[in-house]
Amino acid sequence: MFSREESKKIRQEFWTSFGKEYPRKWILYNTKIKDFTLKFTFTTKKAQVSIDIEHQDEVIQAYYYDKLLSLKNILTTDYLNDIIYDDRYELENGKIISRVYVELPKVSIHNRKTWEQTYLFLYKNMEALELFFLEYQDFIKD
Repeated sequence: MFSREESKKIRQEFWTSFGKEYPRKWILYNTKIKDFTLKFTFTTKKAQVSIDIEHQDEVIQAYYYDKLLSLKNILTTDYLNDIIYDDRYELENGKIISRVYVELPKVSIHNRKTWEQTYLFLYKNMEALELFFLEYQDFIKD
């Protein structure tokens, strides 16, 4: 078990080393769509690469989720065949968002032995998700 401070230090070390291992500028929050982000997540249980829709207006959130749903066949066939769609994904803080994601289970940010595997997973899948987003961003925005 790690203290909060130790856990924070390990997390910082992971993200710093990931950035050095795969130095590039990711889109992430720079989608130009309000509350529509591409995200890396790495916890003590899993790693995820996702598109998160966290709009306060449920109608707008549903609109963007439906846009992604309409592209599901393309996304699964051409980019990420194991993508998961969840219109009611619950975050650790209890907030409900819409999330489209791929997941690597049974890895932990506290276990350095899983870092190399996670680096590759995060890089490969975010690269594919970004390519998808760049190709279809105009459709998603309209």
